[in-house]
Amino acid sequence: MTNPVERRELLKAIPGIALASTATSAAAAEPPALAVPKLTLAMRLRVLIAPPQELGLVDGVRKRVIPITGGTVEGPRLTGKVLPGGADWQSIRPDGTADILARYSIEASDGAIISVINPGYRHGPAPVLARIAAGEEVDPALYYFRATPRFEVASEGPHAWLGRTVFVCTGGRYRDHVRLDFFAVS
Repeated sequence: MTNPVERRELLKAIPGIALASTATSAAAAEPPALAVPKLTLAMRLRVLIAPPQELGLVDGVRKRVIPITGGTVEGPRLTGKVLPGGADWQSIRPDGTADILARYSIEASDGAIISVINPGYRHGPAPVLARIAAGEEVDPALYYFRATPRFEVASEGPHAWLGRTVFVCTGGRYRDHVRLDFFAVS
């Protein structure tokens, strides 16, 4: 390249080549889209409950414990029964929101014991919550009741999938039971 005109033309082209190279690299570095989770019904629980045991105000928050006395598990991925002996520990905030932590056990139809830890929230308009507290049947669409259950289960065996799957749960509160639909997040 001894010709000064050719050299000048090459030098003018270099910034354009560099920009084109950067644009191609940026497009190649764009990460692929993440998967949108899907919900699949895994099981439906009918959890029998005893009347609440009121602890009163603790640090300005109303506390109570609701004993779990039994129940059923039906569904496409798990069937069995809810064992008596668990409970739902609730902190009722001044705005009426119930901060829930339920712990109980399930006996699967094959005899396996599975521990459930189910934290969540229930809240809604004050008149709706008053009707629930009075033992009335209230359409669950009128209030928010969601939880994020986790399972403790043997790492080997047919139920191991419970211990490595994320779940969300919708709920309905009735006079003597709670209905919970557990959805696996895929």
